[in-house]
Amino acid sequence: MSTVTIPHQEAKELVVKKLTEAGLNKEHAEKVAEILVHADLRNVNSHGVLRTEHYVNRLNAGGLNPNANIQFNKTGPVTGVVDGDDGFGHVIADVAMKQAIEMAKENGIGMVTAINSSHCGALSYFVQEAAEQNVIGIAMTHTDKIVVPFGGKEAFLGTNPIAYGVPAKTSKPFILDMATSNVALGKILQYKEEGKEIPPGWGVDENGETVTDPAKVVALQTFGGPKGYGLSMIVDIFSGLLAGAAFGPHISKMYGDLDKKRKLGHYFCAINPAFFTDADAFLENMDQMMAEIRQAPPAPGFSQVFVPGEIEQMNEERNLENGITIASTVHQFLTK
Repeated sequence: MSTVTIPHQEAKELVVKKLTEAGLNKEHAEKVAEILVHADLRNVNSHGVLRTEHYVNRLNAGGLNPNANIQFNKTGPVTGVVDGDDGFGHVIADVAMKQAIEMAKENGIGMVTAINSSHCGALSYFVQEAAEQNVIGIAMTHTDKIVVPFGGKEAFLGTNPIAYGVPAKTSKPFILDMATSNVALGKILQYKEEGKEIPPGWGVDENGETVTDPAKVVALQTFGGPKGYGLSMIVDIFSGLLAGAAFGPHISKMYGDLDKKRKLGHYFCAINPAFFTDADAFLENMDQMMAEIRQAPPAPGFSQVFVPGEIEQMNEERNLENGITIASTVHQFLTK
């Protein structure tokens, strides 16, 4: 597969142009583009500008509100609900996390659910946003059914990702962003776009058998067998049921029914360490913990031990300087 490397700012401008041409207001388009490019900078291309064409198609079909009136309803000292008015999940999630952070700064913790939303992109963006303000960030979101439950043959759950961001004193924050499936569906789509086979255990066919051809994948599998399965249900409970949204097989499809509003739910939490322990000591201990983990002896076949999110942060530093690499087909769509 041929690729193109372009400056990240150029990629952002191209995405904004495409989204505004499709009718999205510029303020929201810029936030969506920022979050998509954030993913590409970290080499998480499955959640990057690759998604632009799908969003444009959904906008054109009427499945997204291009001028959503996003509202926050504070339901208690540390709780609230964001109604996304069927707009872009990226913008809705950003509003929700910002509200959670503000409550955490004031009262130690903030928990916000979001309703009437859509796909919100890489959760790492939102938990990093919290960590950069010296609070712990937690984010969860559900997706339409594509993952088989442990011991099952047919899809019931979504990839249902969960993310954590933890600040440190001098080090970059700890960022864990993962799907509860072995991989996100976007990763399968990326391999399909690149014409590559997928590893065994990522996806199954209609018989529930593992396949390596991404075109034959009809469902994914959870990581860690029953453990990932249980965590996937937790994500659906927090971001679906707790938010008053649908769950599992009742969620509108992302890559089908483009004219329908998806009505997704999200969950965001911010925790202020200063309300539980000495804030400076916490940040310094995070530095120490991550430093000691990096010094752990590597196993055969590994060069060193990395902290979760560290490789992506290294990718970001490199790509900020050298540009992001995307599929030529994606670049052609963005520039046509």
